[in-house]
Amino acid sequence: MDEWLEKDDRERQSVFNRRLIVAGIAQAAGLGLVAARLFQLQVTEQPRYSRLADLNRTATQLIAARRGRIYDRFGQVLVTGEEAFRAVFVPSLASDPEAVLDLFQRIVPIETGEKRRLLARARRQRPNEPIILAEDLDFEQVAQLALLAPRLPGVETEHAARRRYPEGHLAGHVVGYVGHVEDVAIDDDPILRLPWMRAGKAGLERGMDQHLRGKSGSVRLEVDAKGHITRVIGRHEPVNGRDVVTTLDVRLQERVLKRIESERRAAVVVMDVALGEVIVMASVPTYDPGRIVAGLSQDEWQRLRSSPDDPLINRTISGQYPPGSTFKMVTALAALEAGVVQEREQIRCTGRHTYADHTYRCWNRGGHGDMDMVAALRESCDVYFYTLAQRTGIDRIAAMAHRLGLGDTFDCGLELQKPGVVPGRDWKIGRFGRRWLGGETILAGIGQGYVLSTPLQLAVMTARIASGRAVAPALVRAPSSASDFPALDISSAHLDFVRRGMLACVNGDGGTGWRARLDRNGVAVAGKTGTSQVSRASVLRPNDELAWVQRDHALFVAYVPADAPRYAIAVVIEHGGSGGTAAAPLARDVLEMVLEHDPMARPAFSVAAPAAAAPGKAGRAG
Repeated sequence: MDEWLEKDDRERQSVFNRRLIVAGIAQAAGLGLVAARLFQLQVTEQPRYSRLADLNRTATQLIAARRGRIYDRFGQVLVTGEEAFRAVFVPSLASDPEAVLDLFQRIVPIETGEKRRLLARARRQRPNEPIILAEDLDFEQVAQLALLAPRLPGVETEHAARRRYPEGHLAGHVVGYVGHVEDVAIDDDPILRLPWMRAGKAGLERGMDQHLRGKSGSVRLEVDAKGHITRVIGRHEPVNGRDVVTTLDVRLQERVLKRIESERRAAVVVMDVALGEVIVMASVPTYDPGRIVAGLSQDEWQRLRSSPDDPLINRTISGQYPPGSTFKMVTALAALEAGVVQEREQIRCTGRHTYADHTYRCWNRGGHGDMDMVAALRESCDVYFYTLAQRTGIDRIAAMAHRLGLGDTFDCGLELQKPGVVPGRDWKIGRFGRRWLGGETILAGIGQGYVLSTPLQLAVMTARIASGRAVAPALVRAPSSASDFPALDISSAHLDFVRRGMLACVNGDGGTGWRARLDRNGVAVAGKTGTSQVSRASVLRPNDELAWVQRDHALFVAYVPADAPRYAIAVVIEHGGSGGTAAAPLARDVLEMVLEHDPMARPAFSVAAPAAAAPGKAGRAG
């Protein structure tokens, strides 16, 4: 019996020991897991959780940089900033956002639909992200909001910068305007995500946006559990945007716009031949960017955008027109460089040119008779250039057009430029999937068919012919005014011959551009008229008998003085009729203004390099 009891005790002790060992192992494993987790939290992942904890106790407010101003070449302010007030609302600081907005709209009117939109946004977005309730508050509204601040939790009034355009419509197309930021890339300045930030939408405001915007700063703040600021931890000042000095002479631009305001749609570009600086860039109809920035109603904005005359379009860079006979200098130079025609070779014009059983007529139905190149440019003989185009071929003509700046866009500070069309074999296959035809070369030789150009391109073409250099246009003044344009790969003798033709076009007997002659002793204009056909109706009836939309476009290009070129000009009048009748006298008047002002003979304005911004009020960012 004793042996049995002793054996039973040993078995119970053995079971107890095993259970004790298992419990010990489990306890040790549990403690090991806890220790491992503590090691992971306190050592391995300490930097991560330290950052999260730090973010919980800190907040960052972004400070907007002052946007740069825009001046004309003589220091006249075209775009600047001015102080304004706005009201913002942080939904997380209000227990009843709808009640707050009800009280707010007693002071600052808010439409019912806008109020619903604001409440929906407050529910949708992050609680600490601010919402703009109203902008451009007057002082009385700011005072009332300050008085009722205890009853308006989450509502604050802030200083805000507002763009102002003192010259209004005079430089609207050139400077453009700013608007809401729609798309923000990952590497963009984070301040662009704030609801009140603006970015350039058109003109130099868009093309020079990176320079004008500057770089934002920030303030790092310590906050309590309720989000209240307890102290400032650190501050990084913003870098103000760069001021931009344009090449434009706004007073001259004003006179030019007044001269062309009677035209329904027109464009004028005047540029310096040596430096490429654009001193006039006028497009009508125009618009006042200040009205857009101040806030148009939806109906007003739609009327502006849907206007049949497209006032928002800068026709100097986005209007694409058949260049008509202004393109004949391209064909002439291409033929001379290819060696398919001699300068004094005579080609007979009978008023018609036949190719592949199709007849191409000259504008002078009776024919011009025997024409050499100077005479053909003087009287704009179509048959002469039909013949040259057929001999030269489209590939050589297209190459010369590109060499003279057609079919290209320019890095001049303006985006939204249209490239025009310089057609060729590959272009037609890519565009239409059909091969190039010989008759299309004949039409291209006189700037018709598929050929399209912008007024800026035509001015560049004219400046290049006048100077013999690859002049590129500029709208922003560079620190150095030295010209380093390379010489064109075109024979100087061939350029001289074409220049003689342009001089004869304005000053010779029978020249189509005689209406562009200046009333100035010793100052001659060298130019070329252009009339581009819009509809076949203009072939059968005079332009003044046609509806406006059926009339030809009127063009004229020129440089002056002819013996020492300084200024180049391109004029396009949509549906203006004959280039010699409508565009040439307009160009004459503009050139008179240019020579009277002579902006390139006067010292230009300059600004200092941008510096760090002075301390200012911070915007909020989560």
